[in-house]
Amino acid sequence: MNEPSETPPGAPRPAGARPFLWIALAALLVLAAGAWWKLQGATTPGAAAAVAPPTVTVSQPVQKEIVEWDEYTGQFAAVDYVEVRARVGGYLDSVNFKDGQMVAKGDLLFVIDPRPFEIALASAKAQVGETTARLDLANRQLGRAGALRQNDFMSAATFDQRNAETRGAASAVESAQAAVRQAELNLAFTQVTAPLGGRTSRHLVSIGNLVNGGDTGTTTLLTTIVSLDPIYFYFDMSEAQYLAYQRAVAAGKLKSTRDNSVEVFAHLVDEKDWPHPGRMSFVENQVDRGAGTIRARAEFANPGFLITPGQFARIRVPGSESYQAILIPDSALVTDQSRKQVLVVKDDGTVEARVVRPGPSHDGLRIIRRGLAANDRIIIDGLMRARPGAKVTPQPGTIEPEPSVE
Repeated sequence: MNEPSETPPGAPRPAGARPFLWIALAALLVLAAGAWWKLQGATTPGAAAAVAPPTVTVSQPVQKEIVEWDEYTGQFAAVDYVEVRARVGGYLDSVNFKDGQMVAKGDLLFVIDPRPFEIALASAKAQVGETTARLDLANRQLGRAGALRQNDFMSAATFDQRNAETRGAASAVESAQAAVRQAELNLAFTQVTAPLGGRTSRHLVSIGNLVNGGDTGTTTLLTTIVSLDPIYFYFDMSEAQYLAYQRAVAAGKLKSTRDNSVEVFAHLVDEKDWPHPGRMSFVENQVDRGAGTIRARAEFANPGFLITPGQFARIRVPGSESYQAILIPDSALVTDQSRKQVLVVKDDGTVEARVVRPGPSHDGLRIIRRGLAANDRIIIDGLMRARPGAKVTPQPGTIEPEPSVE
């Protein structure tokens, strides 16, 4: 019996083998679809349940008793400033101070050659002696004339002449005495003394130069003196700021800036704190119509002479009375068009957007005037992971003042 011959390679398969191939392929597809649906059913609900809400850091706002401050830039100026000028003319004999030296009132600064004035004084005194002698002679002659007139041995005209000569001699004595006082005064003016205590500038005239003196505007400037303790601080505020102060004072919310009891603070350009306390001492009586500002002045103690007239500094003036404020970091604020918002986490973990009204900065934190309660939990870190209406996982944090940018 002959064995069936194998199908040669490349020859067509028998027609009965094709149905089995299609059945196997369909079974594989059914198994794959079942496995996919089973996998989807096993992973989708479980994965959704395993994904937790994003984690954010929350904290309650800081509550603090504060005073709001308004800051201005201004310049220090001396309380007293004097230009030391010669009151008599002459050649400068000596300079009796070092440039920039601290001097007290009455200290000798310059000496002008006194010899011409000593001569003038001696001459004036001699004139007093001469006029006094004339007055004595006139008095004796008047006495004799009086006796002769009583006995009618002298005419009335001659007696009147003697009387007039006596009065003229007395006037001459008074004039000579006044010349002596003037000469003494001029001699005293050759010693130029400090009219006030303070710091001198450099000497502007050297020894040997001719100094012009007198009461005219051509007198020679010798040096200047400025007082240092206390010292003034001048600054300008806008008309709107001044009006806000006035309304607050009228409402009883602030003390008047014209009152010397208003305490202010200043710091120099290299200082970050406000180490210099002072008091308001003056506000100008009118607004500058050109600039729309009004000038104010504060007074500061300067016992160590650290501050020099002309220095620039910053001053802060109280803009409110002390009150309990709510403060948050600027990083917790979100801008929504023209509004400022903070994201608050409710008890159920849902995020809520609150519109707030921020105020000025205080110690690195932002004052919130309206829209936030003291017990609200605000998001201070993780704002990018939070959305209003969505849930989050809050973790407690602490609000720290943000360093100010100098």
